[in-house]
Amino acid sequence: MSGSTLGSYAPDLARSESPSGHGRPDLGGQRSLVVTVGFLGAIVAALFYVAYSISVDVSETGAHAGTYLPYILLFVALVIALGFEFVNGFHDTANAVATVIYTHSLPASVAVVWSGFFNFLGVLLSSGAVAFGIVSLLPVELILQVGSGAGFAMVFALLIAAILWNLGTWYFGLPASSSHTLIGSIIGVGVANALLHGRSGTSGVDWSKATEIGWSLLLSPVFGFLAAGALLLVLKRVVRNPALYQEPKGKEAPPLWIRGLLIATCTGVSFAHGSNDGQKGMGLIMLILIGTVPTAYALNRALPDSALAQFRTTSQAASEVVARKAAGHAVTGDPRPAVTAYVAARTLEAGTYPSLSALIQEIGTEVERYGSLAKVPAEAVGNTRNDMYLASEAIRFLMKDKASELSAAEAGALKAYKGSLDEATRFIPTWVKVAVAIALGLGTMVGWKRIVITVGEKIGKTHLTYAQGASAELVAAGTIGAADMFGLPVSTTHVLSSGVAGTMAANRSGLQVATLRNLAMAWVLTLPVAMLLSGSLYLVFSQLF
Repeated sequence: MSGSTLGSYAPDLARSESPSGHGRPDLGGQRSLVVTVGFLGAIVAALFYVAYSISVDVSETGAHAGTYLPYILLFVALVIALGFEFVNGFHDTANAVATVIYTHSLPASVAVVWSGFFNFLGVLLSSGAVAFGIVSLLPVELILQVGSGAGFAMVFALLIAAILWNLGTWYFGLPASSSHTLIGSIIGVGVANALLHGRSGTSGVDWSKATEIGWSLLLSPVFGFLAAGALLLVLKRVVRNPALYQEPKGKEAPPLWIRGLLIATCTGVSFAHGSNDGQKGMGLIMLILIGTVPTAYALNRALPDSALAQFRTTSQAASEVVARKAAGHAVTGDPRPAVTAYVAARTLEAGTYPSLSALIQEIGTEVERYGSLAKVPAEAVGNTRNDMYLASEAIRFLMKDKASELSAAEAGALKAYKGSLDEATRFIPTWVKVAVAIALGLGTMVGWKRIVITVGEKIGKTHLTYAQGASAELVAAGTIGAADMFGLPVSTTHVLSSGVAGTMAANRSGLQVATLRNLAMAWVLTLPVAMLLSGSLYLVFSQLF
């Protein structure tokens, strides 16, 4: 490859040869009119499904719209959020199909549909932990007023910034990370919001959570490189069949057992990608829904009576812990400002414990008064949810705060209460999962060629062998799956691209330095560019709204 600038990196889709001189796999031509119409029909059907689901949920609460403006903003925000997942689909999932396409294990047209389907399943069966881990990075004051102009400015700014950078890197065929981009966009909004209110820019972000996520994004590609290379060397020791370490012969499919292995690893990466990356859109969609239609989505109205009984128990235990820490001091007036200040600054003040104690007692009184979350009246839903979210965040920081000096028993009581609060406020309706799954799945089936060509041809100096493809994808699937269990977002792109590079290095196949330089440049620029884009857009949108 010649040239080291992004401008010279746009992939030549007409090129017909891979690095080793073998014919490039057939990447498909123009879609037929029937396929195009079917694709557009699926998008329209998904949007109607979303609108119908929201209508049913709102009607079940008995609420009536006084104006249609919030619903118009809701529709626009949801389209942008689903658009982010659509772009994520064709930007990231190309990594999953590159190996099966370049080893001729599956035709390109079949591979992208196969990958799209398992992305769809991955989203549907995801836990939701990553979704709310992403949301926790956002400034608490914006989350508490997400239905306001500032809340909409936040959502629009971070999503549009992420989409713009993803489309830019996709155009140049660079496997940049959608996760990395979204994290940068969230940090940019947090910093801009803090500066807008006269505070230090560093106060607008939960840096402990950002650092935790940052380490996962930083270390996962390093792990991918080393683990994939090591796995390839182990395979060479254990599996002596020479066919596994050969390049494809022309466009001939590999032996059946190798083909099955590569399809299985592609399936694993696709499922893991859907499970992890799909959750990022879910968390943001839930924020949008909570802000615009709190009557239906602020509280989990489907909780059973047993959950309410558990809530009473954990609430009482947590209340006793915090009351002891308050040392007999009481709060007269609204306790929320002091608790909000602690969550924003993470600094224990004299009024923190008394205020939190009063807030916990108020939450308990509200829940007891109505007897069930489903019976909380429309006008009180938003306030109850905000109180629960604020108490949950305060407890999260208290359990990390060394100054809180919590014993193991006290920390356990607070953790159990936080779990009850989260169960009431952090939930994802099935239709949200289905909508995100459709967006991610459909996105997988378009625009994938640019990234596939980069992964398949421009990382190593020789053609990808069967063992290299399988090693890179096994490591990627395992890494993403493990991160999903711990509620951490990782980059499918970084893990798999670095895994391919690791197998090339282990095999002494040689690496295309220019490609690696461009990938590194995109990796370095993603965070600051996304921060700058989202911060600037937030300042503009906060004035417009």
